[in-house]
Amino acid sequence: MVRLSIYFIYLYRYIAPKKLRSSCLFEPTCSEYAILALKKYGFMYGWSKAINRITRCKQPNGGIDYP
Repeated sequence: MVRLSIYFIYLYRYIAPKKLRSSCLFEPTCSEYAILALKKYGFMYGWSKAINRITRCKQPNGGIDYP
């Protein structure tokens, strides 16, 4: 499931408009964070951390945040 999730994230990066992909306020980007979290924590907890991060991706949040 982790590999399939990572594949879909790469597919998102390929298909999504550049404006949407470059609007992330965090370093690393939200998609890169999701990949790192999936590799580190596995499917369920990795997606939980990734979704939590995506919901925080708005002003005034931002900065450096690694899983």
